Amino acid sequence: MIDMAGRYGEDVLAGDWRRRKVTPEVDAEPDLVVEDADSGFCGAVIGFEAGAVVLEDRHGKRRNFPLLPAAFLLDGRPVTLRRPARAPVPAARRRTASGSVAVDNVWAQVAKASRIWVEGIHDAALVERIWGDDLRIEGVVVEPLDGIDALDADVRDFGPAPTRRLGVLVDHLVPGSKESRIVARVTSPYVLVTGHPYVDIWQAVKPTALGIAAWPVVPPGRPWKEGVCAALGVAEPADMWRHILSRVNSFADVETPLINAMERLIDFVTEPA
Repeated sequence: MIDMAGRYGEDVLAGDWRRRKVTPEVDAEPDLVVEDADSGFCGAVIGFEAGAVVLEDRHGKRRNFPLLPAAFLLDGRPVTLRRPARAPVPAARRRTASGSVAVDNVWAQVAKASRIWVEGIHDAALVERIWGDDLRIEGVVVEPLDGIDALDADVRDFGPAPTRRLGVLVDHLVPGSKESRIVARVTSPYVLVTGHPYVDIWQAVKPTALGIAAWPVVPPGRPWKEGVCAALGVAEPADMWRHILSRVNSFADVETPLINAMERLIDFVTEPA
């Protein structure tokens, strides 16, 4: 007599087979947010490559994952991703001049009490050119100062508080400078003063954006803008500034220290109380 149980092993119909869980299949549509079950990488579907799904996380990092059974988590539950019958064409994500993802159909917020101060109208214009979209969505106003010589008094008049934060962008903020000594007098925890090492906001624009090899070296004792204009053959600083601003289209046209300083200020003044 043949031992059927020994030949075929465990009875495949044993137990309550009707209650066994079946992993659902889900179409990997664009912007569907899932997590790779093995690595924990979480991101939105942006397309397919070589038979794998491409996920992009909130920092813009992309990774490819094979479409294996039960390989992903959707809302914490295992799913099997499948490529839609018709391959989706990922929509191009519009970026603001600062490099952030543009938010469509959103009106600018009513201005908050928090502010960002910059040293002058040129600084304000450059910040608007690059970060204007982001600041309008956050409801943060940028105000130009007439220099920072009275910064500590101006800060006291502003009256910073947990719901009334202040960020200040300072030119030529380097150790041992006059600017660094002025900034040291501002001690409120609701004020962040940061800046860049350049003599003027002009110099924070990359020379390559202007079609020059480098910014001219201006001898000590001569006004920097005047020396730059003379070296480049421009009659008036106002004409030079209009040319500079016209060549700035995004964060890629300015130096990294300015980008880092502005990003820190925006994060600080928009931090929840």
